[in-house]
Amino acid sequence: MNQTARRPGLGILLAILATLCFALLDTGSQYAGRLAVPVLMAIWLRFAIQTLMTTALLWPQYRGRLFQTQAPRAQLLRGLLMIGSFGFSFLSLMFIPVGEFTAIMMLIPLAVTLLASLLLRERVSPLGWLLVAGGFSGALIVIRPHGSDFHLGMLLPLLSVLVNALLQVLTSRMVRTEDPGVTHFYTGLIGLACTSLVVPLGWQWLSDWRQWAAIALMGLFGSIGHYLLIKAFQQTPASRIAPYLYAQIGFATLAGWAAFGHAPDALALLGIAVIALCGLASARLRHS
Repeated sequence: MNQTARRPGLGILLAILATLCFALLDTGSQYAGRLAVPVLMAIWLRFAIQTLMTTALLWPQYRGRLFQTQAPRAQLLRGLLMIGSFGFSFLSLMFIPVGEFTAIMMLIPLAVTLLASLLLRERVSPLGWLLVAGGFSGALIVIRPHGSDFHLGMLLPLLSVLVNALLQVLTSRMVRTEDPGVTHFYTGLIGLACTSLVVPLGWQWLSDWRQWAAIALMGLFGSIGHYLLIKAFQQTPASRIAPYLYAQIGFATLAGWAAFGHAPDALALLGIAVIALCGLASARLRHS
């Protein structure tokens, strides 16, 4: 084990900073959506910025090793899943406030438990299934599918959760052979290459500087956040980091209040609490 793996405090700090970046990424996405930034343009520019930043950060250390992968098909699939993840998230934030959206995204560890059972045939205890059901119940409290303000667009975060869970299951298999820096580089590069094929269909010139600024911030915070998270996992085991990732709910709620003046109501706070408690209990159960 290298020396950096013995600094759990630094890993936890990096993970918390990553959650701050992700909260700001989602806030920027919601702001861009309100400014009517086309979805295809937002996705393409986000991957363009990520690819440039990742290359600039990693090339001095990796150089030609950035292109060395033992799992090209898995890298391609991961890039496609990342496109879907960001696309569903961007669309979701047109309908769901950023704090509530982030809380629903905290269902991902529970969804990973479900997919690990279905796809990888991993055994899940009765308590594990109860926590999965509890987490999704919390999401329904936040979404309120029978409320007067409900519409189908509010189910988009659940699609984003599913895609992100598939992404995590795939990544958990890839880390056995793939360097995390190489994987991060390929994810951005594949995302950029694939979206470049379709972005002309939705391209339009943005006349408002705020639209460009929102997209730039999305790419900036997304790239920095993912890089910090990679470094965090290099410092500290995932089981130690997992509980601190829920700090993103707090950051997102504060960012949503500061940017849009939105604060979750009592029912939304109840749903957020249920999701967080079930997710934390599931993480503890998995690593006990």
